[in-house]
Amino acid sequence: MTDYLDGALSASDRAKFDQHMQGCDGCRAYLAQLRIARRLMGRIASEPVPDPLKVELINAFRTWKAG
Repeated sequence: MTDYLDGALSASDRAKFDQHMQGCDGCRAYLAQLRIARRLMGRIASEPVPDPLKVELINAFRTWKAG
């Protein structure tokens, strides 16, 4: 789906995708959700993560992975 949204599918793959989408309510709903998520993510300002928070997050992920 992301390749479809990025315009990265070949013409034949895009045609197959479009054909599938015509008959699949679940995929159409998922594609709509992806479009919304991408639009919302584009609105989020890119701000640096403070160093103390960065260290805390890295430690949390290390612990999570080890567990």
